[in-house]
Amino acid sequence: MSQLGTPMVDPAVERRANRMMMVILAVICALLALRAVVGSSVGSGDAAVTEHGFGMVYVQEAKKGFVAEQSKEKAADGTEVEVRRWKPAAPGQAPEIAWTEWNEVTAGEWAAAQRAQAAASASAPVVTVSWPRTAGVWFAALMTLAVLSFLWRDNPVYKLAESVVVGVSAGYWMIVATWDTLVPKLAGALVPAWTKAHLMPSLESAGVDWWGLVPLGLGMLLLCRLSARVSWLGIFPLAFVVGTFAGLRFVQNVESDLVAQVATMFEPLVVVKHQALAGADAAVAAPIDWAGSIGASLSAVLILVGVLSVLAYFFFSLEHKGALGRTAKVGVWYLMITFGASFGFTVMGRIALLAARFEFLFDDWLWLIDPSGKH
Repeated sequence: MSQLGTPMVDPAVERRANRMMMVILAVICALLALRAVVGSSVGSGDAAVTEHGFGMVYVQEAKKGFVAEQSKEKAADGTEVEVRRWKPAAPGQAPEIAWTEWNEVTAGEWAAAQRAQAAASASAPVVTVSWPRTAGVWFAALMTLAVLSFLWRDNPVYKLAESVVVGVSAGYWMIVATWDTLVPKLAGALVPAWTKAHLMPSLESAGVDWWGLVPLGLGMLLLCRLSARVSWLGIFPLAFVVGTFAGLRFVQNVESDLVAQVATMFEPLVVVKHQALAGADAAVAAPIDWAGSIGASLSAVLILVGVLSVLAYFFFSLEHKGALGRTAKVGVWYLMITFGASFGFTVMGRIALLAARFEFLFDDWLWLIDPSGKH
């Protein structure tokens, strides 16, 4: 044991672990090299082509063109006004606005396009490899393996992947906050004309809203937390944000949890459901749906018993003895079942995410499986 109480790692064990990790990495690299040499047969029938590689993304060129169309429409006051609308250009018509899109296609479509191009077919669509998207697939696969390397132990590769994820997430949410909050709600409120002309053409504003100075001032005061001399000024916007958030969350929780839970207490314990009839039989008295009625009634009784027993468990003014103690024990069962179901649901969600990552590795990257017929 070290002076801090942490167990010391035997250097021999550390060296063996490092050698084992190097062997595993060498085996993975050898398998990847073998996978690249063996290649994959993409397409089917006469259009089948052997592609030496994997993790490729193919795209097809799609040209878009639009022309302006003038039409007259009636305004709200009844006058006719000229309206300019854009419509797709007809074949052979020169577009006024045009651009090129690259839509992702399957490897089979790429194989058919390769055979058509080899036959010098003028009508063959342009299908090629998208190297940026291919690099994205490889980067995502390597980052996935880097995160999974934590199963071996904490290592520099995992730390790099962790830093990349945190940095990209922070940058992404900063951009989202800028364009979803700062630009439309701050700049759009104070300088709407300039914002519409230079930043957000789709902005709809009735004019300058001077109330936008309030969040601007609070934000400037919040930046005072960066200076030790005037950091006390940042307390006011923090108090405003915390108080407003607490008030909003209080109302939401009361409406969604407390009121909804109390409302279920006033539902009838005996529920009678009838079978749905259609056509001429709708006018006849529908027979009782006994299975649905029993299930709904049992659900109402279980909710009532659960609410009362859990409230009894958290009632600490009296000692849990007698009827109160037995009711509290029923509440404990309800709590344990709820916690177990929540934990199981969380585990199932994580397992689903893990299965999705493995499917990405074996399908999009390695091309070992093809459940959706992309290869």
